[in-house]
Amino acid sequence: MQININTDKTIERHQGLDDHVNAVVSAAVQRFAEQITRVEVHLSDEQSQKSVDGGNRCLLEARLTGYQPIAVSDHAPTLHQAISGAADKLKRAIDSALGRLHDKQLHATPQLVDEADEVNE
Repeated sequence: MQININTDKTIERHQGLDDHVNAVVSAAVQRFAEQITRVEVHLSDEQSQKSVDGGNRCLLEARLTGYQPIAVSDHAPTLHQAISGAADKLKRAIDSALGRLHDKQLHATPQLVDEADEVNE
């Protein structure tokens, strides 16, 4: 799984930030690592827009093999809170999407009928 980090011009990107993003995102989606090809991370500071939820925004977009991309975002007062919040949302979104697919596959599988039951009817 590849994690690509992008920042806007207001965020100072450094190794510590990259390490933090990699650790938080990897831990959140570790269970789905085999299905995820890459995660795009977009960090921005929207203080000029005076967001009610906080000025820092983290957008995560996960690319899963054979599926449409799943995107989530979170706003928070600090960048670390926004990253953690978005990672939690991404984990729930992937779990939900893959769970629905798994349920569809279970319901699409034909049920085997016991031959003894057919004879008794």
